[in-house]
This record gives sequence, C-alpha cells and structure tokens, in this order.
Amino acid sequence: MIAIGCDHAGVEMKKAIIEALSLQGFEFMDMGTDGEPCDYPDVAASLCNEILAGHCEKGILICGTGIGMSIAANKFKGIRAALCSDSFSTRFTRLHNDANVMCMGARTLGQGLAIELAEIFLTTSFEGGRHQRRLDLITAIENKE
Repeated sequence: MIAIGCDHAGVEMKKAIIEALSLQGFEFMDMGTDGEPCDYPDVAASLCNEILAGHCEKGILICGTGIGMSIAANKFKGIRAALCSDSFSTRFTRLHNDANVMCMGARTLGQGLAIELAEIFLTTSFEGGRHQRRLDLITAIENKE
C-alpha cells in the first residue's frame, strides 16, 4: 500500500498518479485533500504516521513546489523524504538513500513527468551495501548518538 497526499495545489496531479499507477497494480491510501484548502504540514504528518505505523510501505506527497512537504515530512524520525524533479535523482534517492517518501511540486512538474517519477520511485529498490552504513549514520543522527 502506498500513501499519497497533497494540499489543494496538488489535487489534479494526485488523481492522475493514482489513476495511472493503479492500472499497474499499485494500491493507494488517499490521505487527501480532495480540493478543500488545507495546510500541507497536516497532510505530511498524516501520511508519515501511516508509514511509521506500518500501514503503508512508501508515500508520495505533493504541494505547489514539493519543498514544504519535504521539510515537514523530514521532521519525522524514520522518514527519509526527497524532493524529486528528475528521473536520475528519483532513481538514486531509492538506490542510495532508501527514501520512503517522495515529494513533488504540482506547479513545477507536468503530470506526465510526475507519473513517470512516481513509477521510478515505486519500482526502484535500495542497493544496500555501502549505502546502508550511511543510512545507519543518519539514524544515529536522528537518535542523537
């Protein structure tokens, strides 16, 4: 299950991603919004809590630029959110960083590219190996070790 949420700027992009990737067998938990004005930190918090509770494997957050969502999501211990705007960075945020949340900007990306990036994010596996050591260092920082 993939959690997906947006503020009012990202409603159409969220719908397009769900429609396109559901055809490939992905299942989504829609965390809102459906168009009503809202505050992006609230959406990010709801989505991150679903991932941290183990109800969803990964998440997709969309706001106007994706920046606010990524800042809010990264406040949660155990969440590694990455702002994704191109295929190379999106692939490597999974391969090397094992990001569990991708953030995108509805005002900075077209829907076709957003769907392509979401597919890359959801189908790329973490390489592990030397990259795991670096994730362990990030976890140590989160735990203030």
